[in-house]
Amino acid sequence: MTRLGIVLSGRGSNFLAIADQIEQGRVPAEIAVVISNRPGAAGLAAARERGFTALSLPSRGMDREEYDRRLEAALREHEVDWVILAGYLRILSAGFIRAFPQRILNIHPSLLPAFPGLDAQHQAFAYGVKVAGCTVHFVDEELDHGPIVLQAAVAVEDGDSAETLAGRILTEEHRIYSEALRRLFTRPWRIEERRVVLGQ
Repeated sequence: MTRLGIVLSGRGSNFLAIADQIEQGRVPAEIAVVISNRPGAAGLAAARERGFTALSLPSRGMDREEYDRRLEAALREHEVDWVILAGYLRILSAGFIRAFPQRILNIHPSLLPAFPGLDAQHQAFAYGVKVAGCTVHFVDEELDHGPIVLQAAVAVEDGDSAETLAGRILTEEHRIYSEALRRLFTRPWRIEERRVVLGQ
């Protein structure tokens, strides 16, 4: 069974959506550990309530490389196969990314390559786009840049605010993150240049 290490900084809604899909038998994986860099993260408390192994590794004041070595060690201790970023608000070091080649996934609340970085939903709304969305992608050494696994489009309605748009994007995040995992764990795949090619 594929072992997942979930890494988060906040409420962990994508983590919970994945956990639900695993429990329902739709994603063939198990959550080996949930780790947060913020001790008070709601996602960490939710993981403990559900009986998952949940670790607090505070990052405040720590050098990025030093922190990432601690994070890597914790993930290896729990023998994870994949690292799943679920609202993790730190940029990973190159050394950490190289430690898990093509085994780190992230979800970003825009249709990459548009609107990388923080507050992507608000960026999109402020720009006046007619279609927003979200992207599941492999993590590489550039911000919100790695090969794309799956995307979902969300129409921007005339009556939207940045908050209502973000809410509908989040609903799609919950759907496609688990779907991306299901496809990667049940079908052959390869990366050709920037394209993720899924077999039958």
